[in-house]
Amino acid sequence: MGLVTLTGLVLSSSDVGEFDKRLVILTKEQGRVTAFAKGARRPNNPMVAACSPFCFGVFEAFEGRNSYHLSKADISNYFRELVLDYDKVCLGSYFLEVADYLSVEGNDERARLALLYQSLKALESGRFSHTLLRDIYELRTWVIDGEYPNVFSCTCCGKKEDLFAFSLKRHGMLCKTCSNLEPGVEISTSTLYAMQFIVSSPIEKLYTFVLNGETEEELTRILSSYRLNYRAHKYKSEEFL
Repeated sequence: MGLVTLTGLVLSSSDVGEFDKRLVILTKEQGRVTAFAKGARRPNNPMVAACSPFCFGVFEAFEGRNSYHLSKADISNYFRELVLDYDKVCLGSYFLEVADYLSVEGNDERARLALLYQSLKALESGRFSHTLLRDIYELRTWVIDGEYPNVFSCTCCGKKEDLFAFSLKRHGMLCKTCSNLEPGVEISTSTLYAMQFIVSSPIEKLYTFVLNGETEEELTRILSSYRLNYRAHKYKSEEFL
């Protein structure tokens, strides 16, 4: 077994045996990995603080056949302000569960890790409504997975101007002419711009805007309908949101 260094964020933690911990970590180098921390439940073990969800840092581990065995952790962010607030923990746990379900071991998950980290920072800051945070996180997750709606051109004729309505059937926008031929829901220019910004902006720039109540409500309504139509999986943490 060789010693490796992994930069990542703990998605989940569970007890194993009498004193050990089993962690699922989303890493920059190896995607989602399973790692075991021997003796991490002993009170004086140096790994105790590093074996909780939301911990982000650098982990040293020995690579086994199907898992890693942690030897050291240098945690740079515990998201302490987040874990002290029940509502923030609920939404943050949803973010973690989505990342856990969609990530793949050995896959390049750097974009997903960056999105998760920036989303948790925005959640911890308290500057954004939880509804907007969830909308941004989900839409950008669909971008990472290649399942996002087309918000830049008409899905019927390809026209990029005069976009007028959103079509669930077509997975995206319709221009004003085509909206007379296809069923769609008219949306405001502000909502369309918000969706375009979320889809195309660098991840580190995602959480740099807020919306008025009407636009946020419209964005949430469209994305909720899209999710119900094209994402069949139910997450346990959704029950708490």
